[in-house]
Amino acid sequence: YSAFSIRGLDGGIEITEVPIHIGALVVLHHERLEIIKEKIIELGAKISVDIFSFPGGRRFQFLDPSGNELAIWCEES
Repeated sequence: YSAFSIRGLDGGIEITEVPIHIGALVVLHHERLEIIKEKIIELGAKISVDIFSFPGGRRFQFLDPSGNELAIWCEES
């Protein structure tokens, strides 16, 4: 994994053995991961990757009602 931060845009690139079908994963931030997870489920999203930890934080991924995959992360707590 390689992270970057350029002019207010943060991101990263990860090598994976898993085929990528959609392309870029948009990752949003929220301070209360469990609360936002329940809210997006209520709004019709399906969890594709449940909450997991990574260096510096935790996140989960979900599919919106149109099938787009997004993620939400928060700092480690």
